[in-house]
Amino acid sequence: MGENRPTNAFKEFSESVISMVDRPVTWFRENVVATNRPQYNWYHQQFRRVPTIDECYTDDVVCYTEANEQFKRDKQVDNEILNILRQRQEDCIIYEKNDHRTKCAHIMEEYNKAAENWFIKYGDLGIYGDVKTAYMKQKHRLIWERRHGKVGSGMKTDMD
Repeated sequence: MGENRPTNAFKEFSESVISMVDRPVTWFRENVVATNRPQYNWYHQQFRRVPTIDECYTDDVVCYTEANEQFKRDKQVDNEILNILRQRQEDCIIYEKNDHRTKCAHIMEEYNKAAENWFIKYGDLGIYGDVKTAYMKQKHRLIWERRHGKVGSGMKTDMD
């Protein structure tokens, strides 16, 4: 009574053909592939941190390449964080409608600060910007701030 048997010969034939194809594939996936696959605690791969570009020797190509790959990964992570913050801000603005300036102020402030920090680090690098270009940008910014004060605050006068 409780059996799920096909009602006619065609269904019985088609289910037997399907099970001839499906059973070996399912067995292989469950017993071979799944048992040999490494189990991660996280949903993404974690890379070890490598020395940054300022810790590399000038002729160390491997160190430069590792630092550049880490820079690219960090940029992708920062891009995704910024996208999530932007989406939260837009959702809050849509949800709160006319009161969004007061009720979403902390979210907007958080997004604006993150966008400012992203631009300080990655802005004006272009699509081909690498770790060396970013490091030089950081160095030039620090020199500018030492000579002229914080960027955006106006230049120091001789009396300061």
